[in-house]
Amino acid sequence: MPVCNGIGQGLRRMGKITPRESGQTSIRSYFTRDSDKPHEEKRQMTAVATLAGAFSHTPLDWHSIAWKQVHRNVKRLQARIVKATQAKRWGKVHALQHLLTHSLSGKALAVRRVTENRGKKTPGVDQHVWPTPEKKMQALHALRQHGYQPSPLKRVYIPKSHGRLRPLGLPTMHDRAMQMLYLLALDPIAETTVDKNSYGFRHNRSTADAIAQCYNVFRLKQSAQYILEGDIKSCFDGISHEWFMANVPVDKGILKQWLKAGCIDKHILYPTEVGTPQGGPISPTLMHMTLAGMETLLREH
Repeated sequence: MPVCNGIGQGLRRMGKITPRESGQTSIRSYFTRDSDKPHEEKRQMTAVATLAGAFSHTPLDWHSIAWKQVHRNVKRLQARIVKATQAKRWGKVHALQHLLTHSLSGKALAVRRVTENRGKKTPGVDQHVWPTPEKKMQALHALRQHGYQPSPLKRVYIPKSHGRLRPLGLPTMHDRAMQMLYLLALDPIAETTVDKNSYGFRHNRSTADAIAQCYNVFRLKQSAQYILEGDIKSCFDGISHEWFMANVPVDKGILKQWLKAGCIDKHILYPTEVGTPQGGPISPTLMHMTLAGMETLLREH
């Protein structure tokens, strides 16, 4: 046997024998190596994880982060999530989401977005904000999934146009950053699956886009002559938590904690049994995914 093996290896080096695709090597074998595709895909995923998780240099402070590379890494993973979603490869979608939500690039971008929006000076129940580069860097290193426990929401009320008050539930800065991190991994799926003519709270869409679509629909003589307007009462507050858990492709453990975090109103803690609070970064996307399919249903009727 040693001699035969030596001859076979020598012939392979000389190009005289083409190596076969190996199958099951014995009855005791648990895996059949049919081709190199699984190994190639694993190498690709490892390469993507390296690119997504590492900066070109170790950032010593907030201003030393290479933001162009951060955006490039996140967009690369998001593009792969879109392709996997279109192919309905949900296992790969989950793996790519895990890479993104555990990457340094994803965490850095999440902290940056919640500290540069209009609510950056509005604290949650812990009264903490992150106004300085040092605070932002500490937040980046503290953004970990292990042992994560969200705080209750802070209930505030803002006036509406007709004089009534709209309740908002404000998460803490840490919870906002965690929601933003998972939103980076959920948005590509939502943008792929939600209705085509949905314009509120979506990237690169505005009221002007909705007006332009209305013009395109009504400008012809044979176009429809009326518009149906509807208003879902307390829409955010009435969605079933069970529906969220069954239909939103995101980490179920963390999603459940957000939904059940409770709300503090006038120093009293109230449980949250249904709905998603208005005020969290991920809430508008959860709403879009809840209403997805309505356009198709209306066309059918």
